[in-house]
Amino acid sequence: MKCSLLISCLFFGFLLKAQEKVSNVWVADNGRGSYKNPVIHADYSDPDAIRVGDDFYMISSSFNHVPGIPILHSKDLVNWTLIGHALKRLLPDSHFNSVRHGGGIWAPSLRYHAGEFYIYYPDPDFGIYMIKAKKMTGPWSDPILVEAGLGLIDPCPLWDDDGRVFLIHAFAGSRAGIKSILVVKQMNASGTKTIDNGVMVYDGHEKDPTVEGPKFYKRNGYYYIFAPAGGVSTGWQLVLRSKNMYGPYERKVVMDQGKTTINGPHQGAWVNTSSGEDWFLHFQDKAAYGRLVHLQPMSWENDWPVIGVDGDHDGKGEPVQVYRKPMMPGVNVIITVADSDEFNSPVLGNQWQWQANPQVGWAFPTSSGVLRFYSDFQTDSLFNLWNLPSILGQKLPAEEFTARLKVRFNPLHINERFGLVMLGASYAYISIENRKDGLYIVCRENTKADGNGVEAELASYLIKGNEIFFELTVEKDGVCHFGFAEKDEKYRSVPMAFNIKPGRWVGAKIGLFMLRNNKTNDAGFADIDWLRFELNQQ
Repeated sequence: MKCSLLISCLFFGFLLKAQEKVSNVWVADNGRGSYKNPVIHADYSDPDAIRVGDDFYMISSSFNHVPGIPILHSKDLVNWTLIGHALKRLLPDSHFNSVRHGGGIWAPSLRYHAGEFYIYYPDPDFGIYMIKAKKMTGPWSDPILVEAGLGLIDPCPLWDDDGRVFLIHAFAGSRAGIKSILVVKQMNASGTKTIDNGVMVYDGHEKDPTVEGPKFYKRNGYYYIFAPAGGVSTGWQLVLRSKNMYGPYERKVVMDQGKTTINGPHQGAWVNTSSGEDWFLHFQDKAAYGRLVHLQPMSWENDWPVIGVDGDHDGKGEPVQVYRKPMMPGVNVIITVADSDEFNSPVLGNQWQWQANPQVGWAFPTSSGVLRFYSDFQTDSLFNLWNLPSILGQKLPAEEFTARLKVRFNPLHINERFGLVMLGASYAYISIENRKDGLYIVCRENTKADGNGVEAELASYLIKGNEIFFELTVEKDGVCHFGFAEKDEKYRSVPMAFNIKPGRWVGAKIGLFMLRNNKTNDAGFADIDWLRFELNQQ
């Protein structure tokens, strides 16, 4: 009897643990052998992916957010989890101790070669780097600068059959003064340095403006370059092929929006399954929500790929909204990237990132079931949150949702405040603040944050206690509302609506912060009990 009870308890505990990993607001797996796009309704832009054995791994751009280069894992290309990051801090450290909007890590590539995982990533202000590891969970090597230079972006390596190693990359016009071209360079045998000036293999100015993000493959004697063109929100998926590494390359558009609502379908990765199926992961730019990950079926016709569904049989596909899942026998676990957080682990959840390299003392996970956030000194130069490094944020997990947060506020100084922010080029937040005459709930917005705008206070409410529940509701088309509740009371809505705006190359984020305006040898804190995402109530 005791044994049966123990087994039942263990099984129930396992179910609870599994349920914690399934989002309440977006699940791509329909549970009936089909899935819906996007497979990840969150800002994992410029995805690259590979299969190693029966495991799929994916990475994406992370720009100025830290830790950098998110690492995701899947068994079926539909159900993904975020298992870590490849970079704990961005280099040079002194540069990324400040917020560098639009800088940092653009469009990395992921490959597996000779028993090691390789990531090549660009920083448009410094050059192209490489890191490697024996396991995807690390530890990852220190970054090696493969080639220094301004505007070198979107690198991807290829180990050829004769043992030579090559690198293809594009150019960022904002730094290099040229764009819309792709260049192939040879690297040394270890893949740590380029050893020539490269050969331009494609100029997209005439037919494919803003061609970038190339991924390099070889199949049936052809070299293939999969590359997006035409712009992030309006472009198409281009494929180039040649029997020669340096070309000339034939050109074909293999997927575009067509008659669908999935705009700019491009920039991604070709992967195959152990059963021989081909699939393509790419992103869709959805403005304030960021660049969402989609999965498309892929087939080959006359040694050309067709991505999506080719309804009119012209060799060019359109993206699917709902489709059958990849044929992966025995794989039927529904799981999602984490969003809600109970803060019950002494390790910060992988969904959280800072706006810059974190400093000691901003926040600490604990073993007591809370995240303790200490107030950071806000200097006069950081008069709005757009350039504040000490914001801990995560990506928006769906188009419509409600986020609720429980916090206990313990200030030491007048004007200390803890807040929940919807952060982009414009932002709005709700906070609890310590004023001379008591604790207040305050709502503010900054509609021109990226243009040195100043915050405007929209509402304030004197409250009785320091235990508060915040509420942030996001409706379709990115309209959000704030609310709050004191202990054992109903939520009160704040009479304001805020239109969410994206950041620079990224979607908006939900963020946490705690600030003070005085220098001190000690600081107040806020204990965050949980943050939970739920479907909006009808």
